Amino acid sequence: MKKIWLILKKDLLLEFRTKESFVSMLTFCLLVIVVFNFSFEAGRAGLEKIAGGILWVSFIFAGTLGLTRSFNAENENGCLQGLRISPVEAGQIYFGKLLSNCFFMLLVEFLIFPVFVIFFNLSVSLSNLPLLFLTAFLGTIGFSAVGTLLSAVSSNTKLQEVMLPILLFPVVVPVVIGSVEATNLLLTETKDFTDVYEWLKILASFDGIFVSVCYLIFDFALGE
Repeated sequence: MKKIWLILKKDLLLEFRTKESFVSMLTFCLLVIVVFNFSFEAGRAGLEKIAGGILWVSFIFAGTLGLTRSFNAENENGCLQGLRISPVEAGQIYFGKLLSNCFFMLLVEFLIFPVFVIFFNLSVSLSNLPLLFLTAFLGTIGFSAVGTLLSAVSSNTKLQEVMLPILLFPVVVPVVIGSVEATNLLLTETKDFTDVYEWLKILASFDGIFVSVCYLIFDFALGE
């Protein structure tokens, strides 16, 4: 656990010094929100039914941008090889990177959500906020779990920016669908959370399966 924390701490310190990935993700997310705001009239009837899709499109694109840069520092000056020959297991590197990617993506989501609500003039029930946060948390873990693995794979290619989305988007379709559907239901101020819980169960199952699988095969991803 200490080695995972050290990897996470290294990534956090590096990012807080340069702020390259975080600022890029936040700016890109804001631009997507602004573009959709001009495309759809704020406050129009039925907007809450597609609001979840708009929100998660911005999250996914911004998250992909952050994942693209996740292994950039390690690929410079042979840092990744230095990590591999150090007494750190591949799985520990994976969890350190996963926590780092989740942290910055959740931070962007936390900052963007109030802006999104204001821009689109949405009315969000306070009683729905805990489930909205849980949806964002589970969706982010699932997306980052697969993204961290595929970021390591694509970082060894010359066309990382192209390869990562091609590999990532088909795999995370269940996460996107579950997150969008749960978010849409919660933005409609529903009082019946039965369907929301079903989508959350799907997200939790996806997270458990893919975090375990990615952890087990991460050593092979680094070896490619």
